[in-house]
Amino acid sequence: MHTSLALLLELGIVLLALSMLGAVARRLSLSPIPLYLLAGLSLGEGGIAPIPAAGEFVQTGASIGVVLLLLTLGLEFDTSELQHSLRRHFPSAVADLLLNAAPGVLAGWLLGLNWLGVLALGGATWISSSGIIARLLGDLRRLGNRETPAVLSILVIEDFAMALYLPILAVLASGGSWRQAVAGVLIAVACLAAAFTASHRWSHHVNRWLAHPDAEQLMLRVLGVTLVAAALAELVDVSAAVGAFLIGLTLTGEAAERTRTVLSPLRDLFAAAFFLAIGFAVSPTDLLPVLPTAMALAAAGIATKFATGWLAARRDGAGSRGRTRAGTILVPRGEFSIVIVSLAGAASATLGPIVTAYVLILATIGPVLTRWPRSRTPRTIVERQHKHVADEDPPPLPPAPRT
Repeated sequence: MHTSLALLLELGIVLLALSMLGAVARRLSLSPIPLYLLAGLSLGEGGIAPIPAAGEFVQTGASIGVVLLLLTLGLEFDTSELQHSLRRHFPSAVADLLLNAAPGVLAGWLLGLNWLGVLALGGATWISSSGIIARLLGDLRRLGNRETPAVLSILVIEDFAMALYLPILAVLASGGSWRQAVAGVLIAVACLAAAFTASHRWSHHVNRWLAHPDAEQLMLRVLGVTLVAAALAELVDVSAAVGAFLIGLTLTGEAAERTRTVLSPLRDLFAAAFFLAIGFAVSPTDLLPVLPTAMALAAAGIATKFATGWLAARRDGAGSRGRTRAGTILVPRGEFSIVIVSLAGAASATLGPIVTAYVLILATIGPVLTRWPRSRTPRTIVERQHKHVADEDPPPLPPAPRT
């Protein structure tokens, strides 16, 4: 088998560069995500050091990366906990839609886009990046925090909502009728409901088969099933991330713990490819003309997502620091916004550059903002389920008696 010399050389250089960027981020106590995104911007088409031979590998790895990120996020929860949280936070999801789609719809109208462009821009400003947020929750050790179920509920409802939104946008962008769009939505919703029911009812059977004592068998089985579930989800116009998340919910107990251990290095590798690929999608020369518009949208997006997270965390009784963490963690936009603009980019010549610049700004600024409200050592999930203490600073100790 002949292996491209350029491919090996470029991949080797990229991995070494990512290693150095990760070391710098750790030294500064930051998430490496912003540095990976900027690296992707410099290595993509139009960047200072493009890597054409490795570009296809990075794009493929990005698809696997977001699947693995959502799989490992699903491992932290179970279906009963998720169902309770989803019911509790449906009003938060409605507020999320109204607050965050509005800036995109208003901007599209002011820019003179047609109705399809307005619909696409509203969706791009609405949806958060599940992949980036999943990585941040792990990096910042917030999976056990009190506000995390609220954040997760918003993300999952957004991902489920994409099962309604994306088929409609895809059909209308291709010139199809509303009848075809509604048919696609009904099929996607039916398949999603069936998958969620199966994950809830028969998870113990799937868990028993996947939890093989041999680490290699465990990795192959979990990875294989996850990729098949992700592919089936994409087939019915549901996000691959949703399919991977449902597989993560299926695994519990020791099987979930062993899966996290086995897949963590693989997840980190492909997650880096995912963050690089977002930067690849942006050509620096296309950013300058639309930068003022993108920055204004980004400022509005930070404010509206912060309000969304604050309201959702308050419903769970989180304190002010927990609400602030929930608000800042939801800021990044990413994979879904890129998918939306790829479907409807033909609606306007400026739509694609605006959305990609908007995504790059918030995907870079968002992880930095999450460092603002520092958290204490997080409680475990078990502690979170049994303790209902508001996440505020502890009261001061009483003064010592005078002698």
